[in-house]
Amino acid sequence: MSPGSDETIDAFHRGRFHLVQPKGRGHRAGMDAMLLAALVDAPEVDRGGRVRVADLGAGAGAAGLAVAVRLPHAEVLLVERSPAMADFARKSLQLDLNASFRDRVSVLEADVTLTGRARLAAGLPDDHFHHVIMNPPYNDASDRKAPDPLKAEAHAMTENLFDSWIRTAGAIMAPGGQLSLIARPQSIAEIISACGKRFGGLEITAIHPRDGECATRVLVSAIKGSRSRLRLRAPLLMHDDPASHRFAAYVDDLNNGLKAYPRMGR
Repeated sequence: MSPGSDETIDAFHRGRFHLVQPKGRGHRAGMDAMLLAALVDAPEVDRGGRVRVADLGAGAGAAGLAVAVRLPHAEVLLVERSPAMADFARKSLQLDLNASFRDRVSVLEADVTLTGRARLAAGLPDDHFHHVIMNPPYNDASDRKAPDPLKAEAHAMTENLFDSWIRTAGAIMAPGGQLSLIARPQSIAEIISACGKRFGGLEITAIHPRDGECATRVLVSAIKGSRSRLRLRAPLLMHDDPASHRFAAYVDDLNNGLKAYPRMGR
């Protein structure tokens, strides 16, 4: 399969999987998606030895595919509302380069904010997944909108976004399952509020570019039905050399699927 003039085929995890992405428009996956995927450690499996993972708002599927590649027992559902981005995910699965795992990944074109019977009819069943991951739109409504409609849709945060997305995660996740997400630091209060009584044992890691610089992202994980208290984990520094743009060794391993970022406890 050769890429069209308006798309690219990009290698991730040092060539272990490839992604078809829009060129010059839409959202293109990078470090955020790889760090999100690293949060899935996946000790929980069903009787068939599988772990079921849902990637909500999957875009072209970068995070979900990263999980499938690193965990050979993972079955991943990529859930994406945009027909255009869902089509990119399907194109990625059609690549011969991804043949080794594509039978464990599927694409569902659906709105993750659906509730009740509409959500069930769309293909998102109750109490089904062991892990739900999400990288929701992060731009506030007051932020300048991207001129590209596809990118604007992927980045624009809507009112009560975290509440609606986390509500869906709680509905489709099996008891004891893990929610994982990446977001901007200013969303922490909203995320904690949205987890409410649905999820406990929150673990929050601030991601800093370098020592002494403010955090630009947070990694959050939580367990459905847990009563454990919130933990603020040690910060994660992207670069440990102030004079270099090279990623710290541990971060580079996370980014390339060589290590997971496991929870400290439950």
